[in-house]
Amino acid sequence: MTDLSPAQKALAVFNERYELCGPFDDDWAEQCLAVALEAVADQVVPKKWPTIEDYNEYEQGVAAAHIKCRNQLLAIANELRGDTTSNAH
Repeated sequence: MTDLSPAQKALAVFNERYELCGPFDDDWAEQCLAVALEAVADQVVPKKWPTIEDYNEYEQGVAAAHIKCRNQLLAIANELRGDTTSNAH
């Protein structure tokens, strides 16, 4: 499983559990994971982040790291949905 993307790893683990639960729509796992990751991303950084120009250098670095984390989470959610063209939801 080391050659898989983060989305593929999450889906593999999720699918293992799915086998125990029963039949659902084919892409239900991907959709559930995508929504959960979007909710996590919203907790890391709100959708509307305040402008960071007034922050000191340290605060700007922290904000940039949070924004990068949010974008990475949203990219995984988009991959699960089959959309690799955007980071927005």
